[in-house]
Amino acid sequence: MKYEIKGTPFPAVICYLDAGEQMITEGGGMSWMSPNMKMETTTNGGLGKAIGRLFSNDKMFQNRYTSVGGNGIIAFSSCCPGDIKAIEVHPGEEIICQKSAFLASTSGVNMSVYFKKSITGGLFGGEGFIMQKFDGEGLLFIEVDGSVIEYELQAGEQLILDTGHLVMMSSTCKMDVQTVKGAKNILFGGEGLFNTVVEGPGKVMVQTMPIAKMAGELYKYMPHPAN
Repeated sequence: MKYEIKGTPFPAVICYLDAGEQMITEGGGMSWMSPNMKMETTTNGGLGKAIGRLFSNDKMFQNRYTSVGGNGIIAFSSCCPGDIKAIEVHPGEEIICQKSAFLASTSGVNMSVYFKKSITGGLFGGEGFIMQKFDGEGLLFIEVDGSVIEYELQAGEQLILDTGHLVMMSSTCKMDVQTVKGAKNILFGGEGLFNTVVEGPGKVMVQTMPIAKMAGELYKYMPHPAN
């Protein structure tokens, strides 16, 4: 399968499929396609996985699109200003993404729910207890808020992030939170009480403008009813 990512700041990934090739997306994820693309709505792994997707802010059912009788095209668009990142998924190399990161994938990629083992990481890490886990083999397309910056962390190497900026990490990475040190820093630093800490080895992708932060900035300029 070939693909190209076009458009900014609301990008779309356009996939060019050979006959018989398939793409998976959540319900409502398709933006446009050729007439020979056949859609099938499925739980894609059974009822347990379908219910699990609800916990990770995705829809219960997914749509499988197959190119029938020849080559076809299908496109998937980002729902927020930002970027679309293509990730190659290989057997034995699980990756962890933020909730709602999934946009589309080839049929060999499996998505399941990832529960954080750390209570403090789940409560205060900004990404919540539940994230998305991907394994199998194929191409995965994820949505990124703003632009994406990539790091390759060595064993023991750490990256400290403001909450909400982590979009993807290898399953070999560890994630926890740390308290901002110093009462003055907490009260007047504007960074809150906690930061997310990711420790290698593995790949980490950081997003520059989490949608929650952008919404907070826009809210300042919206008219509010008088009390």
